[in-house]
Amino acid sequence: MEDVYYRPGELNQSQLLGMVDNVKCDRTHEDLLFQVLIDLGLDLALPIRQENVQSKTVFFVNDNDLVACFDQDVTENLIKELARRIPLRVVFRDNSFTSDAVRINVQQIFRQLSPSTDVKSI
Repeated sequence: MEDVYYRPGELNQSQLLGMVDNVKCDRTHEDLLFQVLIDLGLDLALPIRQENVQSKTVFFVNDNDLVACFDQDVTENLIKELARRIPLRVVFRDNSFTSDAVRINVQQIFRQLSPSTDVKSI
């Protein structure tokens, strides 16, 4: 994640646009995946499978213990397809959705199709 050394009172509106992406620019999808595994306390030795789902790279850790997609332009159709797989946890990059509406609907889609899934964004 990007290092942030500002306090809210030290920022002005024009500086906020430069802080939209909270992930360091040189990080790969694998870097993000392993950071998520560590943050969630999952064993780094669990089997990891990478699939191309609707032209997006999706990681499946220990089958459906964790499903992660860090690609840009994540659509509602992709979210529905992943929800139908009923993962235990799912993680997306916070700014990866095609629109704010899709981002807002993620929780609702999982509530309907896979209510026990823990949904997170980084």
